[in-house]
Amino acid sequence: MTATALLPQELEIGLVQIRVSNLERSLTFYQNVVGLKILRQHGREAEMTADGVHVLLVLREIEEAQVLRRNSAAGLYHFAILLPDRPSLGLALRNLIDSGIHIGQGDHLVSEALYIQDPDNNGIEIYRDRPRDTWQHDGEGNVVMTTDPVDVDGLLAASEGLEWNGLPAGTVMGHVHFHVGDLAEAAKFYVDALGFVPTTHYGDSALFISAGGYHHHMGLNIWAGQGAPAAPANAPGIDYFTLLLPSSQNVTEVAERVKRAGYRVEVADGITTVTDPWNIGIQLLVKR
Repeated sequence: MTATALLPQELEIGLVQIRVSNLERSLTFYQNVVGLKILRQHGREAEMTADGVHVLLVLREIEEAQVLRRNSAAGLYHFAILLPDRPSLGLALRNLIDSGIHIGQGDHLVSEALYIQDPDNNGIEIYRDRPRDTWQHDGEGNVVMTTDPVDVDGLLAASEGLEWNGLPAGTVMGHVHFHVGDLAEAAKFYVDALGFVPTTHYGDSALFISAGGYHHHMGLNIWAGQGAPAAPANAPGIDYFTLLLPSSQNVTEVAERVKRAGYRVEVADGITTVTDPWNIGIQLLVKR
């Protein structure tokens, strides 16, 4: 499980497109509870933004949607929205509390994270990173991560007296985390073919990978069960996410490597899309 060629260290996650069963209901949720804004809406799709310029999330309504129970198929576990600082996370927490939604949480040493589900059971993480120079590594070079209780009182204190106006400018899509049917097969695609580097693991059930030394751009787990099938196309979940690369040469190199490994690569309307073994699309784009 070693990457034959590394992804550029400047790589970033761009946006995530997900399927929802009721667009208007989801728009209300993502504006009022999460704090995103509508940038554009056309037909059964809507683009959501934090800064009014960059799209972070696209919602696509599907007809007669089959809403799955949580953790029951390969596909989206959560997408993770990265906030620029701790006061911003504290404000987000205050808004989540006011909304009455169930909130999960975890202090992962490298980050503080809050977890919620949208009305279709699409998982969402809202988090902030600790400074990179505070991250610890073990003797094998793995990033040291755990799940401790979040200092909720500290988060609330950090945002005391500040006004909630939705997610702030500087908010980005930090990482994505998927259920997969087999970790070894996932590593063949995401590490050996695509070019991510393993950063840490959780026993034999989860693998975390990144580019450029980040703690993880992707999480992969088998918590939906070994051999879990791909989520059906008529169920809420993820359509695709984008990887932002420095140059068109990078796009070509990655696409060729994935194609040589035997995975699907398509080019349509000038956009190169590769597809993982569980029908999750990855659009390879040049960062602008």
